Order: sequence, then C-alpha cells, then structure tokens
Amino acid sequence: MADASEGQFPAGLVATIMALNLPWLSALIVPLSLFLGVLLAHGRMYAESEMTVMHAVGVSEWYVARVTLLLAVVNMVFAGALSIYIAPWAQEKEAQILEKARSEAGLAALVQGRFQQAANGQAVIFVEKLDKNSNLERVFVAHLPKDTEEGEEPDAPSVVVASNGQILEDQYGSQRLRLENGVRYQGAVDRVDYQVTEFGDYQMQIKEQAQEERRRRLSALPVSELTQIESSEANAEFHWRLAIPLALPVMVLMAVPLARVNTRQGKFAKMGPAILLYLGYFGLLVAGRKALEDEVYPGELGLWWVHALGLVIAFMLIGRDRPLGLKLLGIVTGRGRPA
Repeated sequence: MADASEGQFPAGLVATIMALNLPWLSALIVPLSLFLGVLLAHGRMYAESEMTVMHAVGVSEWYVARVTLLLAVVNMVFAGALSIYIAPWAQEKEAQILEKARSEAGLAALVQGRFQQAANGQAVIFVEKLDKNSNLERVFVAHLPKDTEEGEEPDAPSVVVASNGQILEDQYGSQRLRLENGVRYQGAVDRVDYQVTEFGDYQMQIKEQAQEERRRRLSALPVSELTQIESSEANAEFHWRLAIPLALPVMVLMAVPLARVNTRQGKFAKMGPAILLYLGYFGLLVAGRKALEDEVYPGELGLWWVHALGLVIAFMLIGRDRPLGLKLLGIVTGRGRPA
C-alpha cells in the first residue's frame, strides 16, 4: 500500500497483491488456529466434566489424542499445499505483476495532483487532471540533467509546462512523453542566461528500455528448482516449507494434554502456558532456519531436531499420568531412584 501511494505501481493492484499474499499468511495461521481450537474445545469439555466422564468409561487421553490427530493430518495436507506449492506460486505471480506494472507505460501509475518521478529517474511529472481516455491535462515536467563524466559540461535543467499531453511506448519498451501547446524553460535558477521556448508539439524520453526481470527470491521458487540450488539459504528455505505442515501434528499432541483443566479452573486456565510453549516451538523453528542459513550446524539436520524435541515434550505431557510416564518422570526428577 505504501508503494502504491508513492506511485510505484497502480493503486488498482493493491487488492491483487494482498490476495496473492494470503496463501503464505494462511500457512502461518493454520497451525496457530488449530492449536487454539483444540485447546478451547478440549478445555470446555474438561470444564464441563464431559472429558471426565469419557475417561471414566475407558476413553483414555491417548485415544483422544489419536482421534484429534486425524484432524491434524487433514490440516497438515492443507498447510503443506499452501507452504510448498501455492505460496511460492503466488509470490512468483506477485513478482511478475509488479514487474509488468513497473515496466509498462507510466500512464498506468500516474496519479493526478501528485508529483511523481519518471521511470528513468531524470524527470518529475505533475498532472493536474487525468481523464478516462488516458489524456493528460495541464502537465508540469521538471527535467533533470543526466550524470556526466569528469570533464564534460552537464546539461542545464529544464521545466516544461503544457496544456495537455500523453505517454507513448514503442515495441522495445522505450517510453516518451508527448506534450502539446506549452512552454519550456531551460537554465539554472541562479543564472540569468536561460532560454524560453514555446512549442506546439514536444517529446521527451522518460524511459530507455523495458525493465529487466529481477532475480527471484528463494521463497518464490518451486520445490523442483529450489532443491537443485546448492546453498545454505536454499536448504533453509526448503526445510522451512516442510516445517510448517510438520508442526501441526506435534502441536496437536501438545495441545491435548495442555487442555486438561478441572471444573474450578475454567477452560482458559492453561491458555497462558500453552501460548508460551507454542511461541517457544516456533521461535526454535525461526532460530533454526537462521542457523541453517548461516551454516551454524550441518545442513542435513535441517529443522528435524526441533520437531523431535517437540515430540519428546508432547509425549512427556501425554504420558505424565501413565505408569510408564510416571516412572520416566521420576527418573528425570530423581524421585524414582532407590534410596
């Protein structure tokens, strides 16, 4: 929106650009929404003693976790499609749209009543009125001289004022501003030797050639191309795309035991610790991605160690009230050692 307000691309593309960013944002929101959904749903069942009744008739917490994992698998497939395929495609499409908007005739990005820089950076254009037929009315152009090499005399700046005009583009992408019925003032402000020229038709070049295609970001590359790049940044990007869907079943296994509350506590009792655990998990993923980019540890490890640590924590939370879990917990805390 800031780029559109500055005239770098047409304001009509703002909605398109925002829509193309939704897949990546959705991939980040899905794990959090599922995590909070399981916490709230199971927490309400505990607060209203529904889960207590289920445990009393033989439905264990591990069985509840396995049933909830089915929902996590469905969301994992959806999030995987977003982060691995759809989001990179959307970012590539966004880059193409922005390049086309910046390389096409500047008339599409002109906004009436605003000073805007030309595509070649050597002119400032002001249009008082821009009608539906793309005709310019009452145009002001301040033309800045090109940078010259040492020893060459620079051209004098000029100011052109015209009653109307239009922008022309040839097949090679070069853009020219055509003005009609105006006056051209050329010379330095602090000098008296300036020229005043009245004209009926005046043309000036505002863009030399079509903008070259920019180097694509790694996040916009498809998986087939990303895996062929041998760099730490590409490896980190690949593992980051896998990390988002893989985090869903891990977070569900954590959410099921964390939702356990008694009737006096209410369904929001464990919300604070659960959110901190979620932030810690994704904080490790972000830190691991940065460490992969900086080659702090071998790239073969990827972000698998973060998921493994999350699984260990999840199984400890689920099994803390089971015989084996109590035994392991006693060994870890030292309470299970013989006297």
